[in-house]
Order: sequence, then structure tokens, then C-alpha cells
Amino acid sequence: MKVITKIAEMQKEADQLRIQEKKISLVPTMGYLHEGHLSLVREARARSDVVVMSIFVNPSQFGPSEDFKDYPRDFNHDVELARSAGCDIIFYPDAQEVYPEPYLTYVEVERLTKVLCGVSRPTHFRGVTTIVAKLFNIVKPQLAVFGQKDAQQAIVIKRMVKDLNYDIEIIVAPIIREKDGLAMSSRNTYLTKAQRIQATVLYQSLMVAKKMIDAGERKATIIKKRMRDLIEQQPDAIVDYIEIVDTTTLESQTALNGEVLIALAVKVGKPRLIDNIIVRVLERTINTESLK
Repeated sequence: MKVITKIAEMQKEADQLRIQEKKISLVPTMGYLHEGHLSLVREARARSDVVVMSIFVNPSQFGPSEDFKDYPRDFNHDVELARSAGCDIIFYPDAQEVYPEPYLTYVEVERLTKVLCGVSRPTHFRGVTTIVAKLFNIVKPQLAVFGQKDAQQAIVIKRMVKDLNYDIEIIVAPIIREKDGLAMSSRNTYLTKAQRIQATVLYQSLMVAKKMIDAGERKATIIKKRMRDLIEQQPDAIVDYIEIVDTTTLESQTALNGEVLIALAVKVGKPRLIDNIIVRVLERTINTESLK
């Protein structure tokens, strides 16, 4: 496995691989790898000849009061995990390499970035789309793999790829969860032992929402209130948002029908955690329990 730190070297490597007609896949990460990241590498491995993982804690997607400086980092450990999952190249640039002074150009997807996480993190997605666009131009992949946990990010990236005519296939891989349902995240390391237990309420609330939908509930306000009530029973949990939206437009839904994304962001102690599920809502569902 190679580690490349310079943009020009990565581009040269990508050019050579394309000349050899190799299919390149990209797995963008900020490092501090866990099983969720490794599942993306394995997905990429199955679909391509060469897997490139980027490890870059991207300053442009952090707000001024967010955890850029504190974000967990362990590059040596990341290298071993990436190798074990089948990664071929790690692209590991520093901030000066990616954003040389003066840096003036950004990529922005409108509308889709103004809802959900975009409300409390107004500059976040501009940073995400900018770094991903740059990585596409540096690594030159035919395929890129993202995780469903960052559902809004995946939808935004798909829109950018379509609008800017990138010839890249975007794969969205399933959320990898701990045994108790908590979605794996590098930020879970911020949680105290007590907060770690409380954090399981995110997934529990999503399962309650699904159960309500399966039982026939179609009013988003009722479902969201039940989720909020459950989450707010935890002493350290502060809800940022709970939303039920269209999976393509991210428009808020009131009377549920078709495929919807149920997404939430909750601050549990220090970290702000996100989670989501996609539910296919049938036009009519019979509650078999009520028929017994």
C-alpha cells in the first residue's frame, strides 16, 4: 500500500492507472478509522481495481466554534486498518497542499444544503462539496463510495456530480452500527460512559418512527413529536433537528407517502451525532395488531 501526500504525485499515479485501464475507486474520509469506514473500502474493493482512500481533516467544513482542532486523529493506526481492508493507496495531504494561500474558489450546491444539518452548520456543505470536487480532480476515480450515515452529504454529492457532469458513479453504502444500534462515528469517542448509553436513543427513536409508520401513522408531526419526547428523556440529549424529508429533494413531508428519509441530529454531551433511516411508505398499511 502506498501513502501519497502530494497532489501532483497523486494525479500522476492516477493518470498511469487510467492508461493501464484500471478502474479507480475513491473512499473520502477524515481518518480515525472504524468499521464503518472499512466497510466502504471493502465495497470499493469489490467494484474496482485500485482503491484510494483519502485521509484529510478538512478545515473548510468546520464552523468557527466546532471541533476541528480536537477532531480525533491517529494516522499510524489508520494505515494499518486501511491496509487490512484492502486499500491500495492512501492520499494524505496537509492543509497547505490542499488550500494554498490565497485560496479563493469554492463549490456550492444550493437548496439541498440549506436544510437539515445546513441550518445549524451553514458553511459545512460548501466545505464538503469543495473538498470532494478537489479529490475527484486529484484522484480521478471512476467510482466513489460514501456512507448512508451522512445521508444529506450523499444526496448533495450526487447532485453535484450530476450538475457538474462528473463521469463518476456514486455508491452509498449502508450504515454500520454497534450491537446496540448506535451508528459508528469517530465522534463517538467524545462520549462519556453514561452518554454512550444515552446515545442509543437516536436509533431507538428511528425504530419507533418506523414502527409507527408500519402501523399506519402518516402524519409527520405526530411521528416527530414521539421521537422528540423519547430523546428528551435522556438528561444529556439536546435535539438539533428531527425531520422527515423526500429522499431526493430533501423537502419536508407532512403526509407521508413513497420513500422518505427520517433524519436527526442530537447533541449528547460534547458531540453532535447524526443518524437516519430510509422508509418506504405504502399508500395504505393495515395494523395487524389492531385486528387481533
